[in-house]
Amino acid sequence: MKKKQSFSFEIYPPRKNDTVDKIYKVLEELKGLKPDFISVTFGAGGSANSKNTLDISRLVQEKYHTKSIVHLPCIHLNKDDIRVILNECKAYGLKNILALRGDVVEGKQVSKDFSYASDLISFIKSEGDFTVYAACYPEKHNDAKSMADDIRNLKLKVDAGAEILLTQLFFDNSDFYRFKEYCDIADIKAKIYAGIMPVANKRQVLKITSMCKAKIPRKFEQILHKYENNDKAMVDAGIAYAIDQIVDLLTNDVDGIHLYTMNNSYIAKRIYEATHSLF
Repeated sequence: MKKKQSFSFEIYPPRKNDTVDKIYKVLEELKGLKPDFISVTFGAGGSANSKNTLDISRLVQEKYHTKSIVHLPCIHLNKDDIRVILNECKAYGLKNILALRGDVVEGKQVSKDFSYASDLISFIKSEGDFTVYAACYPEKHNDAKSMADDIRNLKLKVDAGAEILLTQLFFDNSDFYRFKEYCDIADIKAKIYAGIMPVANKRQVLKITSMCKAKIPRKFEQILHKYENNDKAMVDAGIAYAIDQIVDLLTNDVDGIHLYTMNNSYIAKRIYEATHSLF
C-alpha cells in the first residue's frame, strides 16, 4: 500500500498589533482539517522572540493534539541561547525543530557560533533526541553562488542530521521537479515537502517574492494583473492556482505539501476541501 503523502500548515505568532486570541481563532478553525503537523514561525532577531513560538507550539500539541514544528533561526543566537531554547522544548515535549540560518537583522550582532543552518543542525543533534527539519530552495537560495553550490550546502544539512526538507514557496512546479532531480543526483535521501503559498492579494505576493526571489510565471502574472482590483476574485484565483499546483504535485508523487497559510484559515479550508481526498 502506498504511504500517505503528508499535508501540513505553517502559522506565525501574533504580530505587534494583534492579540493572542487571533491565533487561537485560527487554530480552532484549522483543527478539524487534521494536518500531519503545524509549523510555528519564529520572529526575527533573537531568543526573546522564542516564547510565543514555544507557547503556540505547545498549545498545538496539548490542546489540538497535532504535532508541532518549532522554527529556530540561529544567525543572531549563540550556543547558550540555543541550548536554553532546546531545554525549554524538552520541558514542553517539543521534539521537532526546523533548523534555519535566518535573515540578518540590521544592527544586531551576527552569531559567532552558527554561520549556517548545518552548524545549528549538528548542535541540535548533539543536544538531544530531536527530529530536525531544514529548509530548501527549488530556485536556489539568494546567497548561493549557483544551484550546484546550493545543493552542496543542502547535502551538508542532510548529512548533519536533517531528516525532512521543507521548500521555500514556488509558483512553477517545473522548478520543483528540476530541483528534485538535482537532489537525486546529489544522493540527498531526505523527504522533500513542497511549500505552497496561496496568494490573497497582489501586494502580498510582490512583497514576498521580492524577498525570497521566487519567480512569478507568466500564467500567474496574468492572474495578478487581471484581478488586482477585485479582492474576492483574487482570493478565488489564488486558491485555484494553489489547488492546481497541489494536484499536479500529488499526481507526481511528492512526499508532502506544506501550506503557508499566512494565518488565513478560510483559504486553508478551501484548499483542504478541494484536495484532501487525494492524500
